[in-house]
Formats: sequence, structure tokens, C-alpha cells
Amino acid sequence: MAAAVILHPARPIRGLADSKVLAPDVRERLSMVIRARALAWSIAWADREEIDALNILQATLLAMRRAVLGLCIAPHVIQIDGNRCPSIAGLVPGCTAVPIVRGDALVPAISAASILAKTFRDAHMRSLHELFPQYGFAAHKGYPTPQHLVALSEHGTCPLHRRTFAPIQLALAMHLDPVPSR
Repeated sequence: MAAAVILHPARPIRGLADSKVLAPDVRERLSMVIRARALAWSIAWADREEIDALNILQATLLAMRRAVLGLCIAPHVIQIDGNRCPSIAGLVPGCTAVPIVRGDALVPAISAASILAKTFRDAHMRSLHELFPQYGFAAHKGYPTPQHLVALSEHGTCPLHRRTFAPIQLALAMHLDPVPSR
């Protein structure tokens, strides 16, 4: 998941911060405010097949490109959280991209984008939990927590699991059933 946000300079949003340090209920509240006050916002993603084919970094950069292209207003400068930028040459004429390490804690627009991406991801994981409750997606959000690893050992993999994710490769190497038990 990735998001792009163009904040309205006359409508500042109090409380923007690195999404990782905000409580889930605060992120949800801020997400609604961001959507209401921003000049433009967009959320995009790369799917499991793209992540497996490209690798997680390239799929993340693809999701970032999609988020920028989804904006209803063309940005002049794209500030990216991290040390790498997606290739935008020719996609947004005259636009430059600037990587900012720890940008989600330093730049309000990056904080806003991080909040939108994380709340969208969390909602998506809750919906996937409804389909495959045995994996606990609503709780661990896809991270390799002990709960997730136990679920993999008990139930094998499901169609949502990335085959290039190390715990999945381990599960497959141990000849666990690649189809979820029902």
C-alpha cells in the first residue's frame, strides 16, 4: 500500500506524525480529516503476484507511482519517505522526486500519506480476516508475528500469501499444505 497527498496550505491538519507512533484510533480520525481537507489524495498498491514477480522494494515503488498518478492534481515536487524514489520520468511532466529519510516523521504531507496507506491497509487486512479467520490477519496485518507463524504451521498457506515471503518459503519447504484447510 502507498498513498500520495497534497495538503491544502490554508487548511493545516493538527496531529500529523509518523503513522507508526500514532494509536490506531488516532490514525483513523486523522485519515478522515486528511481525506476531507487535502487538496488531493490517492491510495494505490501492488498485489501479491506483482510483489512476488518484482520483489518488495520494486513493488513498493510501483505502488508509489500508482498513487502519484492517481492524484487529481499534478504535483510539482514529490517528497518520498525513504532513500529511494519511484521512477516518475515522463509520468508527471516537470515534476521532481526527492527522497527524505524519516520523511514520515518530518514532512506533514508524507505523514498524511503514511496515515492513509496504513489505515487503508488495516481495513484491507480486516476484510481478508473475514475470508481467512484462521490466519489472524486483522491482528498481525501480515507481519511475521509469532501468531502468524503459528497459523502458517497449523494451516499451511492460503492464496493471499506471497510465495517469496521467507516464512512462506519455509512453510512450503516443510511440505505444508499450500491450500488452507476449511
